[in-house]
Amino acid sequence: MKYMPTIGLEIHSELKTATKMFCDCPNDPDEKHPNTNVCPICLGHPGVLPTINKKAVESIIKIGFTVSGKINENFKFDRKNYFYPDLPKGYQISQYDLPIVKGGSLDISDRLGMTKIVYLDRVHLEEDAARLVHGGSPSTRASTELSRMSSGQQASLVDFNRGGVPLMELVTEPNMHTAEEAVAFAKELQLILRYLEVSDADLERGQMRFDANISLTNDQQPTTNDKLGTKVEIKNLNSFAALEQAIQHEIERQTEVLESSKFVKQETRGWDDVKKKTVSQRSKEEAHDYRYFPEPDLPPLEASAFDLASLKLAVPELPKEKRQRFKEQLGLNFEQADLLAEDRQAAAYFEEAISELEADSGLSAGKEKIQLAFNYLTSDLRGLMKEYELSFESLKITPENFGDLIEMISKKEISSRTAKDLLVKMLEGVDPRTLVENEGLAQVSEESALLETIKKVISENPAAVADYKKGKSNALQFLVGKAMAELGGRGNPSVLKSLFEKELE
Repeated sequence: MKYMPTIGLEIHSELKTATKMFCDCPNDPDEKHPNTNVCPICLGHPGVLPTINKKAVESIIKIGFTVSGKINENFKFDRKNYFYPDLPKGYQISQYDLPIVKGGSLDISDRLGMTKIVYLDRVHLEEDAARLVHGGSPSTRASTELSRMSSGQQASLVDFNRGGVPLMELVTEPNMHTAEEAVAFAKELQLILRYLEVSDADLERGQMRFDANISLTNDQQPTTNDKLGTKVEIKNLNSFAALEQAIQHEIERQTEVLESSKFVKQETRGWDDVKKKTVSQRSKEEAHDYRYFPEPDLPPLEASAFDLASLKLAVPELPKEKRQRFKEQLGLNFEQADLLAEDRQAAAYFEEAISELEADSGLSAGKEKIQLAFNYLTSDLRGLMKEYELSFESLKITPENFGDLIEMISKKEISSRTAKDLLVKMLEGVDPRTLVENEGLAQVSEESALLETIKKVISENPAAVADYKKGKSNALQFLVGKAMAELGGRGNPSVLKSLFEKELE
């Protein structure tokens, strides 16, 4: 490659708090009616005074501990001045020179299959802007307003429900070099925010957005900051696919510009998801363009005013640590460990179920049961949960009962077919052993109990018997299937196969 891409990310994520950042309006992302959760403070009325949401600050501190950042002893809020319809005050309360968290790093090696640590510049706290609705609306009320306008009139509406919601901004150093690295970082951060329970980070609901800064440098030159190429920022990317495609397109676009002996213009661009290309929006602003100054209505804060020790203890086992433990202690491969780590509730359910399996089994038997539990959880149980629209919170199949089911399968007390049927019945909260006992579903493995059925199947299917004797192996499977049907799925398939072979010698 002639040019080396250098990529930095700015990631915004709405925090999960009861109220907004500087007022007591509800922070409710599910509110469908526009301009409902509003008050004079978040609407920017003159003379009102904001107050700081303590939980939002604590959330940023927890994030700081997670990424091994430095929690500044003193931090403050600043006014970031710019005018836009979604910003009623004419400025945004943000943080400039004294953020809550400085520095830090995030290891994304697991996701890439190679060593890669992304270093961070800062994590700070600010308020979100309102939501602009162009030519349409998510609500009936807004649609009604738009319908009153003449067909030729262009208009946008503003919903201030989101205005003032606590917003984390995390800024990386420019030390990523591919779109894949940027996406891996964004995905790992989303998962961490969910593990910390500080944000749902739902991309479809606009709770997490990305800005990507891309520059190209001749790969023969060192990539220190003072040697980087002209930076172009792509704003408001709202999906992992958009993030990857926009970065890749911008790398190609800048390469074409440089190849034609032209200069890359420093600017802000947007992503056209239909045409799959970046489009110019405006010249890139510098920090001085925003005329930052300390927020006069909010006091500076000291980290010592917060219970840092308790906040640090509240940080759970993180996805990377969980993946590693699942591989080392449970014998899962990376793909399996990663699939479980993607959902903290699924991982907890899995571990509770594993603890119910026989503790005195040999190591190999234990690994076999773990694999069995993983397969049934990720395929059969997950499939039922999707079909019946259940979460792990609403699921009536307890981890203990799920573990009992796996134990019975492992000991061949029930067949796999019976296990699948039992799972459906267990959705009502019934213990699997009770179901097996009450409905006579225990697997039949004793030869004496199977021989009568085998002889009956042989006598009723002479054509299949003849095919088997001619060397057609699939005929044996046909006979075993017939016997299983006769036994209502309770026969042991491996025992049946062996007995058929003996009878047909």
